Amino acid sequence: MAAEIVNPPSDTGSEDEFFDPAFALHRGGKMAIQATVPVNDKDDLSLAYTPGVAKVCSAIAEQPELVHDYTWKSQVVAVVTDGSAVLGLGDIGPEASLPVMEGKAILFKQFGGVDAVPVALATQDVDEIVETVVRLAPSFGGVNLEDIAAPRCFEIERKLQERLDIPVFHDDQHGTAVVTLAALRNAAKLSGRGLSELRAVISGAGAAGAAIAKFLVEAGIGDVAVTDRKGIVSRDRTDLTAAKREIAELTNKAKLSGSLESALDGADVFIGVSGGTVPEEAVAKMAPGCFVFAMANPNPEVHPDVAHKYAAVVATGRSDFPNQINNVLAFPGIFAGALQVRASRITEGMKLAAAEALAEVVADELSADKVIPSPFDERVAPAVTRAVAAAARAEGVARR
Repeated sequence: MAAEIVNPPSDTGSEDEFFDPAFALHRGGKMAIQATVPVNDKDDLSLAYTPGVAKVCSAIAEQPELVHDYTWKSQVVAVVTDGSAVLGLGDIGPEASLPVMEGKAILFKQFGGVDAVPVALATQDVDEIVETVVRLAPSFGGVNLEDIAAPRCFEIERKLQERLDIPVFHDDQHGTAVVTLAALRNAAKLSGRGLSELRAVISGAGAAGAAIAKFLVEAGIGDVAVTDRKGIVSRDRTDLTAAKREIAELTNKAKLSGSLESALDGADVFIGVSGGTVPEEAVAKMAPGCFVFAMANPNPEVHPDVAHKYAAVVATGRSDFPNQINNVLAFPGIFAGALQVRASRITEGMKLAAAEALAEVVADELSADKVIPSPFDERVAPAVTRAVAAAARAEGVARR
């Protein structure tokens, strides 16, 4: 759904900014580069730049790994987009995506202490994106792919990770999956069940839906079915893309077919990452004590007022309801942990460790309205960082 633009900026901006503070806040951008060393006199200048810098450059040329110690490489992530799937706005292009990428960068810094640089590319060609990022990679310790449409995002992530020895992470996929699993673990714990006892239905077979499905399977979910606009993604369908065929092979042990509504009959979990509206009568047919995670923004697939009639735990993507499934709970700590140990990639084990750590933050405080921490809970990023760093070492992808 496209967002309505209200009071677009004028030449002066003053009148419009009075009526719409979003324009006032964004005028001039939301971030800037700041030096970490003084340059107040000629001695400072000679150390920060020439001739002092030449010594450091020569040392790195002889021992390339020193780049992590004597530059910002191990502290900075490239936030890369092609502007093709930006929030709920869709394919709005690279320039229009920049406010979102700047926002992502300041979240990296605020919640994980990680510097990040927006990189908006004027191409949607897979190979051009890959080649561009590969050539930029020496400047960065990691790559966060952002708001790139499926199925292109899957191929870009795969090709980049094959060619780079730094972490490549598509947050729309994996960040969403990590936070969803953490919330689901705690919801199950609250109800006295394990993941293996749950049957889930995911509405949406795009980047987020596919990643959540794969991650839940990896984590040991009892069963999960994924639905798209044509119904349940099943092996007997002949209209599936390669990405959806992979989902069909991994999911739907019950061999269901038909509509989303039919899949929800007796289901323990609904996970919405597609938008649209799920009829109340379909939610009513879910299993007693079910969980409804309706994460579309700004309009959840099932409004919480409806979901609470039938579900034991309700989560959304919104900040004005309890249990917000927000990626900011995951990606800052995941990258902070990966950069801390100079990991070459982010593995499934590292993502599982992040989900477990995130769930554990509120394990002693569980309630129907608190199965996931607040994004402003200061325990989150340190817990996720430690878990991811430890998992990287255990899996042999850490380099220190």
